[in-house]
Amino acid sequence: MSDLLFGAVALMLVLEGLLPFLSPATWRRVFERATKLTDGQIRFVGLSSMVVGLLLLLLWY
Repeated sequence: MSDLLFGAVALMLVLEGLLPFLSPATWRRVFERATKLTDGQIRFVGLSSMVVGLLLLLLWY
């Protein structure tokens, strides 16, 4: 189980690193927009991301 968790974290880091590596200017603009979001909007994005991730896990297993 720990191997699977380690692999999942490693894959997440690779995927999150793609945009800044391939297009740093776009990543900077996205990051600047994100800093202008309210706390509620950021929480909604986080919640949505968790729900989609959980649904994908449920569908996968």
